Amino acid sequence: MRYYIVIPAHNEEAFIQKTLESVLSQTLPPQKVIAVNDNSTDATEKIITDFTLKNPIFKKLNISSATEHLPGSKVVNAFNSGLTILDNDYDFIVKLDADIILPNDYFEKIAFTFKGNPQIGIAGGFIYEETTNGKWALNHPMDKKHVRGAFKAYSKSCFEAIGGLKTAMGWDTVDELLAQYHGFEIETVDSLKVKHLRPTGKAYNPKAKLLQGRAMYTMRYGFWISCIASLKMAWKQKRRAAFIDNMYGYLEAKKEEAPFLVSPKEGKFIRSLRWATIKRKLIS
Repeated sequence: MRYYIVIPAHNEEAFIQKTLESVLSQTLPPQKVIAVNDNSTDATEKIITDFTLKNPIFKKLNISSATEHLPGSKVVNAFNSGLTILDNDYDFIVKLDADIILPNDYFEKIAFTFKGNPQIGIAGGFIYEETTNGKWALNHPMDKKHVRGAFKAYSKSCFEAIGGLKTAMGWDTVDELLAQYHGFEIETVDSLKVKHLRPTGKAYNPKAKLLQGRAMYTMRYGFWISCIASLKMAWKQKRRAAFIDNMYGYLEAKKEEAPFLVSPKEGKFIRSLRWATIKRKLIS
């Protein structure tokens, strides 16, 4: 199967070389890799340039977006910029972070997953992060069917059906909800263990803490689902402030009448899907 990779990168000199080396080592290599250097002030651009000289699959694109590292808008803007220099001759497309190390057979197994079931629209492995004792431990949400935004692979038909990625916090949740709305399945592959070199959220601007609740509003979760989801997040993070931040962000977005990411019909489907998931977990 043919696939393309787009890698948004902002000040990733400490990690991006290992990421690109793991891409170069794939048993099923990509046809094209677009590394988007987004306003970096360190050696990120030079490292990317070195790889473009090593192998013609690598292409560099320089852009200048906002300097603030807010989740959602900055990374998706960079990803979408990379898309503009790609054609449509692919079977699946990948949004990849610049701070991870992939196993060598990662995309061979992703291709096998898509090929084995045309209904699968989004696929990926699992994130492992290094602990203080030097071991690599699983770091994943409680929903094991969720593919982390660091390595999202989309079948071409799914990517086109959902209209690409939304330029907002919550893009890596709403994509899966819309995929299911259009009849696609989400698949996670247990054997694909991805090393995440920087703990989640460490580079984000402090303003990001209210964006999760805002995303819940714009995805039309409604108050009670947002409340339950925020309580779950606070419990998982062992941080009571996460609930307060989320609900404050939700209520602020409602007060501002922030634009929704999904239509009323899509929102109704999303709420039904969320309630069904909550009930299933309560029963089990």
